[in-house]
Amino acid sequence: MKNVSIVNKETFFNDLFYDGKGMILKMKYANMAITVSYLNQYIKEKIANDEYLNHILIKGEISNFKHHYTGHMYFTLKDEKSLVKCIMFKSYAQKLNFTPKDGMKVFILGSVSVFERDGVYQVYAQAMEEDGVGDLYAKYQELKEKLEKEGLFDETHKKPIPTMPKVIGVLTSQTGSVIRDIINVSTRRNPNVYIRLLPVAVQGEGAAEKIADGIRYMNEKNLADVLILARGGGSLEDLWPFNEEIVARAIYDSEIPIISAVGHETDFSISDFVADLRAPTPSAAAELAVPDIYEVKQKILGYQNRLRISLIKKVELMQMRYEKCMASTVFKEPTRKIQEQYLVVDQYIKKLENIIKTKYEKEKSNFVELTAKLDAYSPLKTLTRGYSITEKDGKIVKKVAELKSGDEILIRLADGKRNATIRD
Repeated sequence: MKNVSIVNKETFFNDLFYDGKGMILKMKYANMAITVSYLNQYIKEKIANDEYLNHILIKGEISNFKHHYTGHMYFTLKDEKSLVKCIMFKSYAQKLNFTPKDGMKVFILGSVSVFERDGVYQVYAQAMEEDGVGDLYAKYQELKEKLEKEGLFDETHKKPIPTMPKVIGVLTSQTGSVIRDIINVSTRRNPNVYIRLLPVAVQGEGAAEKIADGIRYMNEKNLADVLILARGGGSLEDLWPFNEEIVARAIYDSEIPIISAVGHETDFSISDFVADLRAPTPSAAAELAVPDIYEVKQKILGYQNRLRISLIKKVELMQMRYEKCMASTVFKEPTRKIQEQYLVVDQYIKKLENIIKTKYEKEKSNFVELTAKLDAYSPLKTLTRGYSITEKDGKIVKKVAELKSGDEILIRLADGKRNATIRD
Protein backbone atom coordinates (compact mmCIF):
# COMPACT_ATOMS: atom_id res chain seq x y z
CA MET A 1 0.00 0.00 0.00
CA LYS A 2 1.30 3.45 -0.91
CA ASN A 3 2.22 6.17 1.57
CA VAL A 4 2.86 3.76 4.41
CA SER A 5 6.08 3.69 6.40
CA ILE A 6 7.05 1.38 9.24
CA VAL A 7 8.39 3.06 12.37
CA ASN A 8 11.25 1.41 14.25
CA LYS A 9 9.68 0.02 17.42
CA GLU A 10 12.45 1.08 19.81
CA THR A 11 12.66 4.61 18.38
CA PHE A 12 8.88 4.93 18.40
CA PHE A 13 8.41 4.03 22.06
CA ASN A 14 11.40 6.12 23.13
CA ASP A 15 9.59 9.11 21.69
CA LEU A 16 6.64 8.67 24.07
CA PHE A 17 6.80 11.08 26.99
CA TYR A 18 5.06 10.31 30.32
CA ASP A 19 4.36 12.28 33.44
CA GLY A 20 4.91 10.83 36.91
CA LYS A 21 1.56 9.02 36.87
CA GLY A 22 2.21 7.13 33.68
CA MET A 23 0.02 9.31 31.46
CA ILE A 24 1.07 9.97 27.86
CA LEU A 25 1.75 13.68 27.34
CA LYS A 26 3.09 13.72 23.83
CA MET A 27 3.70 11.31 20.96
CA LYS A 28 6.25 12.43 18.41
CA TYR A 29 4.90 10.22 15.63
CA ALA A 30 1.17 10.80 16.23
CA ASN A 31 0.80 12.25 12.73
CA MET A 32 1.91 8.88 11.31
CA ALA A 33 -1.05 6.92 12.80
CA ILE A 34 -3.40 5.26 10.27
CA THR A 35 -7.19 4.80 10.46
CA VAL A 36 -8.91 1.48 11.01
CA SER A 37 -10.37 1.66 7.50
CA TYR A 38 -6.89 2.19 6.09
CA LEU A 39 -5.60 -0.85 7.98
CA ASN A 40 -8.43 -3.10 6.74
CA GLN A 41 -7.94 -1.87 3.18
CA TYR A 42 -4.21 -2.59 3.41
CA ILE A 43 -4.83 -6.15 4.65
CA LYS A 44 -7.45 -6.70 1.95
CA GLU A 45 -5.00 -5.70 -0.78
CA LYS A 46 -2.32 -7.94 0.74
CA ILE A 47 -4.65 -10.93 0.58
CA ALA A 48 -5.87 -9.96 -2.89
CA ASN A 49 -2.27 -10.08 -4.19
CA ASP A 50 -1.80 -13.63 -2.87
CA GLU A 51 -2.46 -15.94 -5.84
CA TYR A 52 -2.91 -18.96 -3.59
CA LEU A 53 -5.81 -17.29 -1.75
CA ASN A 54 -7.45 -16.15 -4.99
CA HIS A 55 -8.14 -19.71 -6.13
CA ILE A 56 -8.35 -22.08 -3.18
CA LEU A 57 -10.07 -25.42 -2.57
CA ILE A 58 -11.31 -26.04 0.99
CA LYS A 59 -13.18 -28.93 2.55
CA GLY A 60 -15.21 -28.90 5.74
CA GLU A 61 -18.65 -29.25 7.31
CA ILE A 62 -21.46 -26.72 6.82
CA SER A 63 -22.92 -25.06 9.91
CA ASN A 64 -25.30 -22.10 10.53
CA PHE A 65 -26.52 -22.28 6.93
CA LYS A 66 -28.88 -19.49 5.83
CA HIS A 67 -30.38 -19.12 2.36
CA HIS A 68 -31.25 -15.42 2.15
CA TYR A 69 -34.35 -14.25 0.28
CA THR A 70 -32.04 -12.44 -2.16
CA GLY A 71 -30.69 -15.83 -3.26
CA HIS A 72 -27.31 -15.47 -1.53
CA MET A 73 -26.10 -18.24 0.79
CA TYR A 74 -24.38 -17.52 4.10
CA PHE A 75 -22.78 -20.32 6.14
CA THR A 76 -19.80 -21.41 8.23
CA LEU A 77 -17.33 -24.05 7.12
CA LYS A 78 -15.71 -25.92 10.00
CA ASP A 79 -13.55 -28.88 10.96
CA GLU A 80 -12.58 -30.32 14.35
CA LYS A 81 -10.44 -27.31 15.32
CA SER A 82 -11.48 -24.19 13.39
CA LEU A 83 -14.15 -22.48 11.34
CA VAL A 84 -14.36 -19.78 8.67
CA LYS A 85 -17.28 -17.69 7.42
CA CYS A 86 -18.37 -18.19 3.82
CA ILE A 87 -20.71 -16.57 1.32
CA MET A 88 -21.97 -17.77 -2.06
CA PHE A 89 -23.69 -15.18 -4.20
CA LYS A 90 -26.92 -15.93 -6.05
CA SER A 91 -25.25 -16.20 -9.46
CA TYR A 92 -23.11 -19.12 -8.21
CA ALA A 93 -25.75 -20.62 -5.88
CA GLN A 94 -28.17 -21.10 -8.81
CA LYS A 95 -25.72 -23.50 -10.43
CA LEU A 96 -25.72 -25.98 -7.53
CA ASN A 97 -27.31 -29.36 -8.22
CA PHE A 98 -28.06 -30.02 -4.54
CA THR A 99 -29.37 -28.09 -1.52
CA PRO A 100 -26.73 -27.38 1.14
CA LYS A 101 -27.71 -28.18 4.73
CA ASP A 102 -26.22 -27.97 8.20
CA GLY A 103 -23.97 -30.96 8.89
CA MET A 104 -23.18 -31.60 5.23
CA LYS A 105 -19.52 -32.12 4.29
CA VAL A 106 -18.52 -30.26 1.12
CA PHE A 107 -15.67 -29.06 -1.06
CA ILE A 108 -15.59 -25.27 -1.65
CA LEU A 109 -13.80 -23.62 -4.57
CA GLY A 110 -13.41 -19.88 -4.16
CA SER A 111 -11.29 -16.98 -2.98
CA VAL A 112 -10.40 -15.37 0.34
CA SER A 113 -11.01 -11.68 0.91
CA VAL A 114 -11.49 -9.16 3.70
CA PHE A 115 -14.83 -7.56 4.46
CA GLU A 116 -13.50 -4.08 5.21
CA ARG A 117 -16.42 -2.82 7.28
CA ASP A 118 -16.13 -5.55 9.93
CA GLY A 119 -12.43 -6.25 9.54
CA VAL A 120 -12.98 -10.01 9.07
CA TYR A 121 -11.89 -12.31 6.31
CA GLN A 122 -14.23 -14.80 4.65
CA VAL A 123 -14.36 -17.22 1.77
CA TYR A 124 -16.30 -16.20 -1.34
CA ALA A 125 -17.47 -19.55 -2.74
CA GLN A 126 -17.79 -19.96 -6.50
CA ALA A 127 -18.48 -23.70 -6.62
CA MET A 128 -19.48 -26.42 -4.16
CA GLU A 129 -19.60 -30.22 -4.24
CA GLU A 130 -20.78 -32.75 -1.69
CA ASP A 131 -18.22 -34.72 0.28
CA GLY A 132 -20.50 -37.15 2.09
CA VAL A 133 -22.66 -36.31 5.09
CA GLY A 134 -21.46 -34.67 8.30
CA ASP A 135 -21.18 -36.69 11.48
CA LEU A 136 -24.13 -35.03 13.22
CA TYR A 137 -26.35 -35.29 10.17
CA ALA A 138 -25.41 -38.97 9.79
CA LYS A 139 -26.36 -39.59 13.44
CA TYR A 140 -29.64 -37.76 12.86
CA GLN A 141 -30.54 -39.92 9.86
CA GLU A 142 -29.48 -43.12 11.62
CA LEU A 143 -31.63 -42.42 14.71
CA LYS A 144 -34.56 -41.26 12.58
CA GLU A 145 -34.57 -44.51 10.61
CA LYS A 146 -34.21 -46.58 13.79
CA LEU A 147 -37.11 -44.93 15.62
CA GLU A 148 -39.30 -44.97 12.52
CA LYS A 149 -38.84 -48.74 12.24
CA GLU A 150 -39.78 -49.12 15.91
CA GLY A 151 -43.04 -47.26 15.28
CA LEU A 152 -42.36 -44.14 17.34
CA PHE A 153 -43.61 -41.96 14.48
CA ASP A 154 -46.85 -43.87 13.85
CA GLU A 155 -49.99 -41.76 13.60
CA THR A 156 -51.94 -44.41 15.52
CA HIS A 157 -49.95 -43.61 18.65
CA LYS A 158 -50.47 -39.85 18.52
CA LYS A 159 -52.89 -38.40 21.08
CA PRO A 160 -55.42 -35.66 20.24
CA ILE A 161 -54.80 -32.16 21.57
CA PRO A 162 -57.49 -31.14 24.13
CA THR A 163 -60.16 -28.83 22.71
CA MET A 164 -60.28 -26.49 25.71
CA PRO A 165 -57.16 -27.05 27.86
CA LYS A 166 -57.05 -25.25 31.19
CA VAL A 167 -53.31 -25.65 31.90
CA ILE A 168 -50.61 -25.36 29.23
CA GLY A 169 -47.25 -26.82 30.25
CA VAL A 170 -44.18 -25.31 28.59
CA LEU A 171 -40.70 -26.83 28.58
CA THR A 172 -38.18 -24.27 27.36
CA SER A 173 -35.54 -21.84 28.56
CA GLN A 174 -36.68 -19.46 31.30
CA THR A 175 -35.22 -16.49 29.43
CA GLY A 176 -35.52 -15.40 25.82
CA SER A 177 -38.31 -14.60 23.39
CA VAL A 178 -39.76 -18.12 23.17
CA ILE A 179 -41.62 -18.12 26.49
CA ARG A 180 -42.68 -14.51 26.02
CA ASP A 181 -44.18 -15.31 22.62
CA ILE A 182 -46.06 -18.32 24.00
CA ILE A 183 -47.44 -16.31 26.93
CA ASN A 184 -48.49 -13.40 24.70
CA VAL A 185 -50.23 -15.57 22.12
CA SER A 186 -51.90 -17.86 24.68
CA THR A 187 -53.28 -15.12 26.94
CA ARG A 188 -54.45 -13.11 23.94
CA ARG A 189 -56.44 -16.07 22.64
CA ASN A 190 -57.81 -17.07 26.05
CA PRO A 191 -57.17 -14.90 29.15
CA ASN A 192 -58.38 -17.77 31.38
CA VAL A 193 -55.70 -20.24 30.34
CA TYR A 194 -53.00 -21.05 32.92
CA ILE A 195 -49.41 -21.44 31.70
CA ARG A 196 -47.05 -23.60 33.77
CA LEU A 197 -43.40 -23.17 32.79
CA LEU A 198 -40.81 -25.81 33.65
CA PRO A 199 -37.44 -24.19 32.79
CA VAL A 200 -35.01 -26.60 31.10
CA ALA A 201 -31.75 -26.23 29.25
CA VAL A 202 -32.41 -26.38 25.49
CA GLN A 203 -28.80 -26.33 24.31
CA GLY A 204 -25.45 -27.75 25.32
CA GLU A 205 -24.20 -30.78 27.22
CA GLY A 206 -26.78 -32.46 29.44
CA ALA A 207 -29.71 -30.58 27.90
CA ALA A 208 -31.31 -33.74 26.45
CA GLU A 209 -31.38 -35.44 29.85
CA LYS A 210 -32.95 -32.37 31.47
CA ILE A 211 -35.62 -32.15 28.77
CA ALA A 212 -36.48 -35.85 29.18
CA ASP A 213 -36.60 -35.48 32.99
CA GLY A 214 -38.89 -32.46 32.60
CA ILE A 215 -41.33 -34.40 30.42
CA ARG A 216 -41.42 -37.28 32.91
CA TYR A 217 -41.87 -34.90 35.87
CA MET A 218 -44.81 -33.11 34.24
CA ASN A 219 -46.44 -36.50 33.65
CA GLU A 220 -45.78 -37.89 37.13
CA LYS A 221 -47.31 -34.82 38.80
CA ASN A 222 -50.00 -34.41 36.11
CA LEU A 223 -49.20 -30.70 35.87
CA ALA A 224 -50.73 -29.87 32.49
CA ASP A 225 -53.42 -30.77 29.97
CA VAL A 226 -51.00 -30.35 27.06
CA LEU A 227 -47.23 -29.79 26.85
CA ILE A 228 -45.36 -27.46 24.48
CA LEU A 229 -41.72 -28.40 23.87
CA ALA A 230 -40.20 -25.22 22.45
CA ARG A 231 -36.93 -23.67 21.33
CA GLY A 232 -35.92 -20.89 18.94
CA GLY A 233 -33.98 -21.45 15.75
CA GLY A 234 -30.31 -22.37 15.51
CA SER A 235 -27.76 -24.58 13.85
CA LEU A 236 -27.89 -28.38 13.85
CA GLU A 237 -25.55 -28.36 16.84
CA ASP A 238 -27.80 -25.94 18.75
CA LEU A 239 -30.90 -28.05 18.11
CA TRP A 240 -29.17 -31.35 18.78
CA PRO A 241 -30.71 -32.08 22.24
CA PHE A 242 -34.06 -32.48 20.45
CA ASN A 243 -32.48 -35.13 18.21
CA GLU A 244 -31.38 -37.32 21.14
CA GLU A 245 -32.97 -40.74 21.64
CA ILE A 246 -33.66 -40.10 25.34
CA VAL A 247 -35.88 -37.12 24.45
CA ALA A 248 -37.68 -39.03 21.68
CA ARG A 249 -38.57 -41.90 24.03
CA ALA A 250 -39.71 -39.52 26.78
CA ILE A 251 -42.08 -37.86 24.29
CA TYR A 252 -43.35 -41.26 23.12
CA ASP A 253 -44.01 -42.43 26.70
CA SER A 254 -45.78 -39.21 27.73
CA GLU A 255 -49.42 -39.56 28.71
CA ILE A 256 -49.87 -35.81 28.25
CA PRO A 257 -50.17 -34.75 24.58
CA ILE A 258 -47.05 -32.94 23.37
CA ILE A 259 -46.67 -30.23 20.73
CA SER A 260 -43.13 -29.91 19.39
CA ALA A 261 -42.07 -26.40 18.33
CA VAL A 262 -38.33 -26.55 17.80
CA GLY A 263 -36.43 -24.10 15.59
CA HIS A 264 -37.83 -22.30 12.57
CA GLU A 265 -40.45 -23.46 10.09
CA THR A 266 -37.86 -25.23 7.91
CA ASP A 267 -36.18 -27.04 10.83
CA PHE A 268 -37.23 -30.63 11.52
CA SER A 269 -35.98 -32.49 14.60
CA ILE A 270 -36.59 -36.02 15.86
CA SER A 271 -38.93 -34.57 18.51
CA ASP A 272 -41.15 -33.19 15.71
CA PHE A 273 -41.71 -36.67 14.31
CA VAL A 274 -42.43 -38.31 17.68
CA ALA A 275 -44.65 -35.58 19.14
CA ASP A 276 -48.42 -35.72 18.87
CA LEU A 277 -48.39 -32.48 16.88
CA ARG A 278 -45.65 -30.44 15.23
CA ALA A 279 -45.74 -26.62 15.12
CA PRO A 280 -43.47 -24.60 12.81
CA THR A 281 -42.70 -22.03 15.54
CA PRO A 282 -43.31 -21.60 19.31
CA SER A 283 -45.95 -18.94 18.58
CA ALA A 284 -47.75 -21.32 16.25
CA ALA A 285 -47.65 -23.97 19.01
CA ALA A 286 -49.51 -21.60 21.34
CA GLU A 287 -52.12 -21.02 18.64
CA LEU A 288 -52.58 -24.77 18.17
CA ALA A 289 -52.80 -25.45 21.91
CA VAL A 290 -55.07 -22.58 22.95
CA PRO A 291 -58.36 -21.99 21.12
CA ASP A 292 -59.39 -18.42 20.47
CA ILE A 293 -62.11 -17.78 23.07
CA TYR A 294 -63.62 -15.02 20.93
CA GLU A 295 -63.99 -17.39 17.99
CA VAL A 296 -65.62 -19.94 20.32
CA LYS A 297 -68.09 -17.30 21.49
CA GLN A 298 -68.89 -16.41 17.90
CA LYS A 299 -69.54 -20.09 17.14
CA ILE A 300 -71.88 -20.35 20.13
CA LEU A 301 -73.75 -17.25 18.96
CA GLY A 302 -73.93 -18.77 15.49
CA TYR A 303 -75.39 -22.00 16.91
CA GLN A 304 -77.91 -19.93 18.92
CA ASN A 305 -79.03 -18.09 15.81
CA ARG A 306 -79.33 -21.31 13.81
CA LEU A 307 -81.37 -22.89 16.60
CA ARG A 308 -83.62 -19.83 16.87
CA ILE A 309 -84.20 -19.79 13.09
CA SER A 310 -84.97 -23.53 13.11
CA LEU A 311 -87.49 -23.09 15.90
CA ILE A 312 -89.15 -20.18 14.11
CA LYS A 313 -89.43 -22.23 10.91
CA LYS A 314 -90.83 -25.11 12.93
CA VAL A 315 -93.46 -22.84 14.47
CA GLU A 316 -94.36 -21.37 11.08
CA LEU A 317 -94.75 -24.88 9.67
CA MET A 318 -97.02 -25.90 12.54
CA GLN A 319 -98.99 -22.69 12.12
CA MET A 320 -99.53 -23.46 8.44
CA ARG A 321 -100.75 -26.95 9.33
CA TYR A 322 -103.03 -25.48 11.95
CA GLU A 323 -104.55 -23.06 9.47
CA LYS A 324 -105.14 -25.90 7.02
CA CYS A 325 -106.91 -27.86 9.71
CA MET A 326 -109.07 -24.86 10.56
CA ALA A 327 -110.10 -24.62 6.92
CA SER A 328 -111.32 -28.20 6.88
CA THR A 329 -114.62 -29.18 8.49
CA VAL A 330 -113.20 -32.56 9.34
CA PHE A 331 -110.53 -31.09 11.63
CA LYS A 332 -112.46 -28.28 13.27
CA GLU A 333 -112.93 -30.24 16.45
CA PRO A 334 -109.23 -30.86 17.25
CA THR A 335 -108.27 -27.19 16.74
CA ARG A 336 -108.05 -26.64 20.47
CA LYS A 337 -105.40 -29.34 20.79
CA ILE A 338 -103.34 -27.76 18.03
CA GLN A 339 -103.61 -24.36 19.68
CA GLU A 340 -102.44 -25.82 22.96
CA GLN A 341 -99.41 -27.39 21.28
CA TYR A 342 -98.65 -24.08 19.62
CA LEU A 343 -98.55 -22.47 23.06
CA VAL A 344 -96.30 -25.26 24.33
CA VAL A 345 -93.86 -24.65 21.49
CA ASP A 346 -93.89 -20.93 22.27
CA GLN A 347 -93.07 -21.71 25.91
CA TYR A 348 -90.18 -23.94 24.82
CA ILE A 349 -88.79 -21.13 22.71
CA LYS A 350 -88.90 -18.71 25.62
CA LYS A 351 -87.46 -21.31 27.98
CA LEU A 352 -84.58 -22.08 25.60
CA GLU A 353 -83.82 -18.37 25.20
CA ASN A 354 -83.71 -18.01 29.00
CA ILE A 355 -81.39 -21.01 29.31
CA ILE A 356 -79.03 -19.58 26.71
CA LYS A 357 -79.07 -16.18 28.39
CA THR A 358 -78.45 -17.70 31.85
CA LYS A 359 -75.61 -19.87 30.53
CA TYR A 360 -74.00 -16.85 28.89
CA GLU A 361 -74.23 -14.77 32.08
CA LYS A 362 -72.82 -17.67 34.14
CA GLU A 363 -69.84 -18.11 31.81
CA LYS A 364 -69.25 -14.36 31.83
CA SER A 365 -69.30 -14.32 35.65
CA ASN A 366 -66.96 -17.33 35.75
CA PHE A 367 -64.57 -15.54 33.39
CA VAL A 368 -64.45 -12.46 35.66
CA GLU A 369 -63.97 -14.65 38.75
CA LEU A 370 -61.11 -16.62 37.21
CA THR A 371 -59.41 -13.42 36.06
CA ALA A 372 -59.63 -12.06 39.62
CA LYS A 373 -58.23 -15.31 41.05
CA LEU A 374 -55.36 -15.31 38.59
CA ASP A 375 -54.48 -11.77 39.67
CA ALA A 376 -54.83 -12.63 43.37
CA TYR A 377 -52.60 -15.73 43.09
CA SER A 378 -49.86 -13.83 41.28
CA PRO A 379 -46.53 -14.07 43.15
CA LEU A 380 -45.95 -10.41 42.34
CA LYS A 381 -49.09 -9.49 44.32
CA THR A 382 -47.70 -11.32 47.34
CA LEU A 383 -44.40 -9.48 47.08
CA THR A 384 -46.10 -6.07 46.97
CA ARG A 385 -47.70 -6.84 50.35
CA GLY A 386 -44.29 -6.96 52.03
CA TYR A 387 -43.43 -10.62 51.56
CA SER A 388 -40.27 -11.95 49.95
CA ILE A 389 -39.13 -15.16 48.26
CA THR A 390 -35.89 -16.86 49.31
CA GLU A 391 -34.07 -19.07 46.78
CA LYS A 392 -31.09 -21.35 47.13
CA ASP A 393 -29.40 -22.94 44.11
CA GLY A 394 -32.29 -21.84 41.93
CA LYS A 395 -34.94 -23.47 44.18
CA ILE A 396 -37.40 -21.82 46.57
CA VAL A 397 -36.60 -22.34 50.26
CA LYS A 398 -39.67 -23.49 52.19
CA LYS A 399 -38.16 -24.60 55.51
CA VAL A 400 -35.43 -23.32 57.84
CA ALA A 401 -33.96 -26.82 57.85
CA GLU A 402 -33.02 -26.37 54.21
CA LEU A 403 -30.49 -23.67 55.18
CA LYS A 404 -27.18 -23.87 57.00
CA SER A 405 -24.46 -21.41 57.89
CA GLY A 406 -22.47 -20.19 54.91
CA ASP A 407 -25.20 -20.87 52.33
CA GLU A 408 -25.52 -18.34 49.51
CA ILE A 409 -29.15 -17.31 49.01
CA LEU A 410 -31.15 -14.98 46.74
CA ILE A 411 -33.91 -12.82 48.25
CA ARG A 412 -36.59 -11.55 45.85
CA LEU A 413 -38.58 -8.44 46.87
CA ALA A 414 -41.25 -6.44 45.09
CA ASP A 415 -38.75 -3.96 43.64
CA GLY A 416 -35.80 -6.24 42.94
CA LYS A 417 -33.52 -8.94 44.36
CA ARG A 418 -30.44 -9.21 46.57
CA ASN A 419 -27.86 -11.90 47.30
CA ALA A 420 -27.16 -12.81 50.93
CA THR A 421 -25.18 -15.26 53.06
CA ILE A 422 -26.53 -17.24 56.03
CA ARG A 423 -24.39 -16.50 59.10
CA ASP A 424 -26.21 -18.46 61.79
